[in-house]
Amino acid sequence: MTQPIPSPTPRPTPHGGYHWNGRQQPFFEGWYYRLTLPPAQGNQTIAFMYSLQDPASPSTASGGAVQILGPDEQYFCRSLPDVSQFWAWKYKLGHGHHRHSPSHPGHNSHGPITASYRATEGCRPTEGYQATATHHKGQFWDPSTDRTARWHYALEPVYSWGAPNQPQSTAGWLSQLQIFEPGWQVLMAHGWATGWFEWVDAAGVSIYRYDFQRVPAYAEKNWGGAFPERWFWLQCNAFDQEPDLTVTSGGGIRQVLGHRESVGMVGIHYRGQFHEFVPWTGKVSWRVAPWGSWHVWAEGRTYAVELVGKTALPGLPIRVPTATGLEFLCRDTTQGELWLNLWRKQGHTRQRILRAYSPQAGLEIGGQDWSQDWQQGT
Repeated sequence: MTQPIPSPTPRPTPHGGYHWNGRQQPFFEGWYYRLTLPPAQGNQTIAFMYSLQDPASPSTASGGAVQILGPDEQYFCRSLPDVSQFWAWKYKLGHGHHRHSPSHPGHNSHGPITASYRATEGCRPTEGYQATATHHKGQFWDPSTDRTARWHYALEPVYSWGAPNQPQSTAGWLSQLQIFEPGWQVLMAHGWATGWFEWVDAAGVSIYRYDFQRVPAYAEKNWGGAFPERWFWLQCNAFDQEPDLTVTSGGGIRQVLGHRESVGMVGIHYRGQFHEFVPWTGKVSWRVAPWGSWHVWAEGRTYAVELVGKTALPGLPIRVPTATGLEFLCRDTTQGELWLNLWRKQGHTRQRILRAYSPQAGLEIGGQDWSQDWQQGT
């Protein structure tokens, strides 16, 4: 199917391109995009989750999906069963999927996404999405309510993963060898989004709409042929009084050359500096409850960090790829509380250089065996 032509940009983020080699099965690739709206718009979040599984040949798991965790944590899911309607760029971020051929006005196959999806008079609107590092748009119909969600916004990336203008692999340089299953990459730790999101009724009348100007945006992805057994995740780039602060932390059980290991990491961008805490250069420990409490400690040679996430909300079940297809094996909130403390180490003493708080953190647990707290390290 037709697709935008990638424009040249300096030093694209590693792993931004599509990973499927044309043969591997089982295989999945997933993308996550998040917008955080300001207090004037109710401290809302809008998160988009896209996935594709087993594109090689039909299986019980093959196909794609879009999931939206919208304002007030409303949940929407729509299948994209025809893998032939999926496209992706191989060497940089760009992908899209439609439920049928997108022969609507404004589809631009020769440049950036500039036009919004439109309904054809007397027909159901075209359903699909397109996403690149600088633009994101989509439109999907909800059969249960006869409503349509649609959105269109431009992106100004600020930080990927690594020092400014020096993007690096989230899982380290060994991830280039594809020995980790699954792979994980933060594509945009922080950026600004300008555009709109709305729900419309069957007549095309807006039920509610959010217009936004330079609000915090985030993006990440994962991929592979094996599915994680258990994981946790924290993310925020909308802190009180700290517009140039972003943090992402995750931990999970992954496969490395056929062996299982537990690994965790923390990445912080703060006022033009990148602080990375990973097990191959320091220590990362955590204690995460089956729901409601996340506590991560990490330290490297010159810095140490503590993250405390809390929520009294029940969270929402989210579908994630498994060997048999999408299943509800994940729980999320985008309205969690997060406290961050960052220290500079000086000999045997520590000087706290940052204390920050946000009521708009993304908090997540996923996978199996959450009957008790998961503790790693001390």
